[in-house]
Amino acid sequence: MSAPTSDDRIPSSGAVVARRGTRRGAEEIRLPTGRQHRPAAEVRLGKENTVSTNDAPAESRRVRLGTWPTPLEPAPRLAVALGLDAADLWVKRDDLTGLGGGGNKVRKLEWTVGAALAEGADTLVTTGSPQSNHARLTAAAAARSGIEAVLVFPGSPGASGSGNLALDGLFGARIVWAGDVDAEGLARVAARTVAHLTEDGRHPALIPFGGSNALGAQGYAECARELTAQLPDVSTVVVAVGSGGTMAGLVAVLGPERVLGVDTEAMADPVSAVAEMATEAGGRVVTPADLTVHGRPGDGYGVLTPAVEDALLLAARTEGLVLDPVYTGRALAGLAAAVEDGTVLRGRPTVFLHTGGLPGLFGHPAAIAYAENALRDGTRGG
Repeated sequence: MSAPTSDDRIPSSGAVVARRGTRRGAEEIRLPTGRQHRPAAEVRLGKENTVSTNDAPAESRRVRLGTWPTPLEPAPRLAVALGLDAADLWVKRDDLTGLGGGGNKVRKLEWTVGAALAEGADTLVTTGSPQSNHARLTAAAAARSGIEAVLVFPGSPGASGSGNLALDGLFGARIVWAGDVDAEGLARVAARTVAHLTEDGRHPALIPFGGSNALGAQGYAECARELTAQLPDVSTVVVAVGSGGTMAGLVAVLGPERVLGVDTEAMADPVSAVAEMATEAGGRVVTPADLTVHGRPGDGYGVLTPAVEDALLLAARTEGLVLDPVYTGRALAGLAAAVEDGTVLRGRPTVFLHTGGLPGLFGHPAAIAYAENALRDGTRGG
């Protein structure tokens, strides 16, 4: 996603505009920003009430949103293309979780939305980029639960509502465009949005960025147990690292030595975030030094690099597997680099965690142009 332009700012009136698609057109809600508001209530775990993997009260509040277990499929042609043995590589299909187009966020939302519903929430509020998979699935979870969703995005409405944005509209979400803001500014707009909804008599719950906190990470602690039942001798699980909760949940159960993260540059310090969430979710101390996270700092979040282009084609043309350019494409590029540098070895069972994100492919102009060029020249791939 390109950065907001200089015109993508909060309106000079001091109001943020929320729009919701209706049959009569866009519905606008003006959110005052001139008053002092109390901080937003976030669905989270406090250090004093950390939920363990066997905590019955937390499990009882979990809401079922997905279809489990997700498949674990062999990928022999992709394995050989990467330099592994044909039997080494497996794909954990968390793109097939069921709800709202699927993806890894469903596992986290079962816990965070469950906690919100238990507290009487009638509206879910969350943040992300305009092509956020998490925001799309939060909207779908709200629709499934019979409540509303408000999504707070940076920038302003663009000419295109493709990709995840189109699905946000189908699920009935309201969009609050926050203007030209950084992560802290986006969080402040989300807090004001929650405060305004509360003043209007609603009961909103703020779902964390990416669905990632210690509570949401329980979804991937559950995935790790599911995975070890499917492949007990798994050596390495490779996963994209965005907001960090997916890797944290895996680490909490599998241990840091069996999880390889690939940084997507979605946040400034993902390693510290993963360590903190893994510690809180698993009940044992995990430090940043314990973790293995690969990446190429400076590539930029969402930038379609040559390595990611190659990964998209390789997965598609060896296994008929569609990846997205922001997360799973970069994760596969990271796996290729890890095989090359010896981090991932031949003869050891390796799992590539497919976290979904297909709708985002159609909201990424550079990726679509690249795919169209590949179709026209027909010269690349196997």
